[in-house]
Amino acid sequence: MPEPIRISRRAWVAGWVLLCGVGIAATAGLNAASAPDPRPEEPVSPECAEYIADIETQLAKAKQQGTDDGVLAFSRSKVGADDCSDEIRDHFGGDR
Repeated sequence: MPEPIRISRRAWVAGWVLLCGVGIAATAGLNAASAPDPRPEEPVSPECAEYIADIETQLAKAKQQGTDDGVLAFSRSKVGADDCSDEIRDHFGGDR
C-alpha cells in the first residue's frame, strides 16, 4: 500500500488561512451585493406633518426645561384621523 503524502503543519495552517480568507471575502462580496436599496421618501400627509411638528415642539420644550428624560407620551384620538404611526417611526428613526 502506498504511503500517504505527508504535509507539514505550516502547509496546513497556510491552507486554512487561505480558505478562511476566501470565505470572508466571498461573504463580504455577497453582503455588499444584497444590500437593500434605500426606500424612497414618501409624501407625508399634512395632518401627520402637523402632528410630527407638534411632537418636535414638545420634545424641544422638554429639553429646554431640563425634563428630557427620554420618555414622552402622546394621546390623540380624532374620528377619521390619519394613522401617522409609520410616519412618526420613520421620522424619529424607526430602524432602532
